[in-house]
Amino acid sequence: MRHSQHMTRRQVTNTEAVFYPRILRLKQLSERIGLGRSTIYDRMDTQSPRYDATFPKPIKLGPAAIGWIDSEITIWIEQRMSAKVVR
Repeated sequence: MRHSQHMTRRQVTNTEAVFYPRILRLKQLSERIGLGRSTIYDRMDTQSPRYDATFPKPIKLGPAAIGWIDSEITIWIEQRMSAKVVR
């Protein structure tokens, strides 16, 4: 298993570090990807001109709470980086 920056260290033994996935709330997501709240929701809204079908879907954390899986955000960022146009 590849350990990367988007995982948080849970336990370290003499031979191996164990990692677990992180959930990002909206404020953390916004800081991580550099987009504001309304733009993030536009990326998820199929009716918006800013809709992005590749944008990671949030998961439900409670009746009125959602979050995004950090590793999925990392993959989305990496895909955006590899698709950038060189001018």
